[in-house]
Amino acid sequence: MGGGRRVRHRRLPDPRPTRSCRRLQAWPGYLAGHTWATLAEALAGFALAAASGLLLGAVLASSRLVAAALMPSLLAVAAVPKPSLAPVLQSMLGFGMTPRVVMVWAMCLFPITLAAHAGLSQTPAELAELARAMCASRLRTLRTIRLPAALPAVFVGLKQALPLAVIGAVVGELFGGTEGLGFVIATAGTDAALAFAAIVLLAAMTIALHSLAKHAETLLVPWIRHTTS
Repeated sequence: MGGGRRVRHRRLPDPRPTRSCRRLQAWPGYLAGHTWATLAEALAGFALAAASGLLLGAVLASSRLVAAALMPSLLAVAAVPKPSLAPVLQSMLGFGMTPRVVMVWAMCLFPITLAAHAGLSQTPAELAELARAMCASRLRTLRTIRLPAALPAVFVGLKQALPLAVIGAVVGELFGGTEGLGFVIATAGTDAALAFAAIVLLAAMTIALHSLAKHAETLLVPWIRHTTS
């Protein structure tokens, strides 16, 4: 009875945080390269979304008729589930960095546009009266009065969009990407520790970007600390 064959049990993956930390220490170059790829995609798409969102927000704030005409279309585009666009973007733009940057742009555009529109549409009445009394042009009023007054609202939209930028980059990498932390997660297989290490890096990246945005807000909008509770 004791001569039976010993059954070897399959060892399951160990997803403990300590093992994920060892992964970070064991593959610093591998994970660092993919981290930089995700960061580059997120920042490129975010920069495009910030520029186009501010411009579109200014267009919407320029006229109530323009806002009424464009806002339904903007809401319809925002309602489209962005992961469903990933296969379409890859078929149109290939498997390089471009479709992932476009995905980030699509994820970030709406909150930035909405914040810019809200900020530019709520210029304090006394400042608007001052601009009219000084016979300032619309462009000069926008540059010297309306845009500085809108910066607190704009930074709210920017800070909301930053986590979406990281999410958009990862979504693009999960659908056929060849680099980035999303690619690491998709190809980790049963190596749960490696996938958790990539997730930890994504969380750290999001926190760092949000901290940088808050620091930029402090530098560019120093008066907000004295006008809010």
